[in-house]
Amino acid sequence: MKTDITRLLGIEYPIIQGGMAWVAEHHLAAAVSEAGGLGLIGAANAPAEWVREQIRALRELTDKPFGVNIMLMSPYADDVAKVVAEEKVPVVTTGAGNPEKYMAMWKEAGIKVIPVVASVALAKRLERCGVDALVAEGTEAGGHIGEITTMALVPQVVDAVNIPVIAAGGIADGRGMAAAFMLGAKGCQIGTRFLASEEAVVHENYKKCVLNAKDIDVKVTGRSTGHPIRVIRNNMVREYLRLESEGAGLEQLELMTVGALRRAVVDGDVENGSLMAGQIAGMIKEILPCKQIIDNLVSETDALMKGTNIYE
Repeated sequence: MKTDITRLLGIEYPIIQGGMAWVAEHHLAAAVSEAGGLGLIGAANAPAEWVREQIRALRELTDKPFGVNIMLMSPYADDVAKVVAEEKVPVVTTGAGNPEKYMAMWKEAGIKVIPVVASVALAKRLERCGVDALVAEGTEAGGHIGEITTMALVPQVVDAVNIPVIAAGGIADGRGMAAAFMLGAKGCQIGTRFLASEEAVVHENYKKCVLNAKDIDVKVTGRSTGHPIRVIRNNMVREYLRLESEGAGLEQLELMTVGALRRAVVDGDVENGSLMAGQIAGMIKEILPCKQIIDNLVSETDALMKGTNIYE
């Protein structure tokens, strides 16, 4: 399973673990990298020194390639951008903005830069900035989302740029990976499936909610604020959607969500926490080690793609 992405990143399989806030820390990232994919540390809104500690802790667990996902809206983004350069992190993925101002520093440090995009316009602009690849993330993904589906977004981005494209959003098994390759992607970024892994340092209550989720249990909050987020419904989500439908203001809605992701991931409060998950949550029925998740993805995809030269 060799593609432009495996060659670019020096990994065995074209599988990237999503940079999920509060979930994507060094244990999970190291396990994914050790299994042949690319593990990511999710910097989210964390201070730069926490990110440095995570990078160094990961390097104690694996010598395989890994990356850091930087949310560009974070108040610590500038400092984190410097830390990844100082630590010579192999790969940086970015979300919620344009990483253009960091490109020279990162390139000087030998970092591969792969932004997450939800539109063709941003994909074209970032290609001109000199990024190495792109993650085209469809609205099926968990957490912060755009509006275009993976099925529609990926081929349009592939047609618009001349750099490798990684598909994300709605991918949980070999069927999803095979579909992404047929759309022209050279790799897949997967989040929710790795959230439900043995190595994910996530409260068991959260994982159980993913396992128990049905197809209709994943909802989108925050459309009225311009910051839609896909989550598994619970008491907080029902109340949020009620207030949103009644025209509640941004300040009132944001008060409900302060610290909500931490409540779910760390404290296991699955009624008042934010259970970010993609639409594929209903497909996940068991907690598995990262290696088995990746082995399953690869064997299922290989069986479906047998006889094609699509990987190349």
